[in-house]
Amino acid sequence: MSNIFRELLKKVGSGNHTGENLTRAEAASATKMMLLGEATPAQIGAFLIAHRIKRPTGEELAGMLDAYEELGPLLQSINSARPVIVLGIPYDGRSRTAPISPVTALLLASAGQSVVMHGGDRLPTKYGIPLVEIWQKLGVDWTTLTLEKTQQIFEKTGIGFVYTPRHFPLTNSIWEYRDQLGKRPPFATMELIWCPYAGDAHVIAGFVHPPTEGMFQQALTLRKVSKFTLVKGLEGSCDLPRDRTAIIGLSAPEAPQQEGLTAIERLLLAPRDYNFTTKNVPLETTEQLVADMQSVLSGKPSELMQTALWNGGFYLWRSGICSDMQAGIIKAEELFSNGAVSAKLQELTQIVNSVSKAVYQAV
Repeated sequence: MSNIFRELLKKVGSGNHTGENLTRAEAASATKMMLLGEATPAQIGAFLIAHRIKRPTGEELAGMLDAYEELGPLLQSINSARPVIVLGIPYDGRSRTAPISPVTALLLASAGQSVVMHGGDRLPTKYGIPLVEIWQKLGVDWTTLTLEKTQQIFEKTGIGFVYTPRHFPLTNSIWEYRDQLGKRPPFATMELIWCPYAGDAHVIAGFVHPPTEGMFQQALTLRKVSKFTLVKGLEGSCDLPRDRTAIIGLSAPEAPQQEGLTAIERLLLAPRDYNFTTKNVPLETTEQLVADMQSVLSGKPSELMQTALWNGGFYLWRSGICSDMQAGIIKAEELFSNGAVSAKLQELTQIVNSVSKAVYQAV
């Protein structure tokens, strides 16, 4: 048993009247002790559920991110005209609505905007379809690659994927606790704003509950991340909804700070204003999703194409490639119809397969 960890557990687990928030340094220490197995299983389980009930603070999230930076992987800086986009998407996947972020990543990379994604396999509590599985069905298998090989692919194609079971194995033990607890602990919140990239980054994170945005704002300010975008997206992802107005927070580092934090500019985007139908594409089977994505990559009109244009237009604008939302939508349509996005997938597939063969031959 760790006596140091027990004191931290007592702070978060003492209830409304006597409980305390952790400092940034304490949150970092607690996270490291859990990842390194210095805390006992009973202590880890108790901490995770107590911390969830208490609710994390932005300062605590910053400390957890400090621990991830110290112990976890980092893709190294690449030459890029713009900050590299790091997409933070719930690790437990999607179960109700069709995800579009792999297509968005391909679109952005085809326009010269580099993207980093991160995640693992089907994970608790939702056990929804994860990013890595969609990529595999599209012909890109990130799961066999070392971080060094992933770095090579990232430098060549502008797309990188940090596959945590292989690249950050210290986190693997925590997933069993998350499954047994049946509720998402603050780790699940922190993962959304984790930035496993060492260079100039633009962190884009999804969220569900409005208070989470404020936590993110505080954590990112403390971590000195000045470029970020926070999206009240589908199932907590970065995917813009079509059945309602998209609620988005844009970092405004040049504006006066808001209570000592990097300012957030509120953006509301209504699909109707851009002639999109107000309906999200449901998630049916993985096979159907991938077939629909292949259709989008071929430039064919469909409901999922509408989702791809809606999201692609926004992210092309937000990354600075296009001057406004409408120009972004037009550019996205052009990149799908002229085959540029499909060509990016083909390039990525070929390079990943080539690197994977080299790995197996070396073994």
